[in-house]
Amino acid sequence: MVVKVQGEFVWHDHPDTDDFFLVLDGEVRIETEDGNVTLGPGELYVVPKGKKHRPVADREAHLLLIEPRGTPNTGDETTAVIKETI
Repeated sequence: MVVKVQGEFVWHDHPDTDDFFLVLDGEVRIETEDGNVTLGPGELYVVPKGKKHRPVADREAHLLLIEPRGTPNTGDETTAVIKETI
C-alpha cells in the first residue's frame, strides 16, 4: 500500500507481523524504543513484530508499506488516525 505521511504518528506496535517501510519520496524518521532511523528515497526499514514505533515526517513523504491485508495501521493502539491511500 502506498501512503502519504506528514507529522508525528501515534506510538504503536504490531504483535503478529513485522512492519516494512520503503520511502518513495521525501524523508521519514522511524522512532523506536531503541533509537531512531532516518530514511530517504529508496531506503527500507523493517520494524520487528512487537516493537513499539512511530513514523515521523517533517514534510509530506510517500511510503510503500508492506504488511498483511487487514493489518491496522495503528497496531495495538485505538485511535482515529487513518492512512490516506494514494
